[in-house]
Amino acid sequence: MISKNGTSRRHLYNSRLSKVKWFVNRFGAGEVLLKPLRIIFAPVIIPRLRRGNFAFQGAAFPYFFHRYNMTWAGERCVEVPIALHYLEQAAGMNVLEVGNVLSHYREVTHDVLDKFEKGRSVINEDILTYSPQKKYDLILSISTFEHIGFDDEADEPSGKKIIAAIGACRRLLSPSGRLIITVPLGYNPELDALIAGGGLDAGAEYFLCRTGYTEWRECTKAEALKCRYKAPFPYANGLMVAHFSGR
Repeated sequence: MISKNGTSRRHLYNSRLSKVKWFVNRFGAGEVLLKPLRIIFAPVIIPRLRRGNFAFQGAAFPYFFHRYNMTWAGERCVEVPIALHYLEQAAGMNVLEVGNVLSHYREVTHDVLDKFEKGRSVINEDILTYSPQKKYDLILSISTFEHIGFDDEADEPSGKKIIAAIGACRRLLSPSGRLIITVPLGYNPELDALIAGGGLDAGAEYFLCRTGYTEWRECTKAEALKCRYKAPFPYANGLMVAHFSGR
């Protein structure tokens, strides 16, 4: 990576040591031990988890438990079902996923854009410069926008880069298309400030908060913004789902 002043810079994901330092800083030293233990014992843990549903926009969704990224330990247990719901609504349409997430849980046929993560059929480009020969009916992003400018050694403020990325996505939408993003609250302070002040210019915003280790409920924006990251439960304790139209 080359910075604006011409010096060479490395993304944190490109170095094992950098990734460990980042992980400790973001999630705490305890998670360095707990995460591998959760992964190792996932075949024992998952069958013993209490099955149930959570409510979102008038519908009931089953919690999603999977070994990859320990969905039961964080926000993925609700993000993935919500994302799959929107994906099913867009069956047969042009769909782009920003951030390679869903392919870890199921086969996908839609386009996947991820600047850093390598994978089969993953397009390794920046959303700010991505210029496909088509428009999308749905652009979906799961727990990705909170990292923009916050975890990628950016030269610009994170909030500014997030706004630019949202704008870039909206320009790729068809006239009736929509952008849907999910982001954890309490992780990126600049993103939280944008959400609190209405700075994302979303057409609709929905919020969930965590009430138990594997339990979530819908809540108000004020309630969600009070949720702390990593406390009382690991990873996110508040979540936003935002909708945007095209430009």
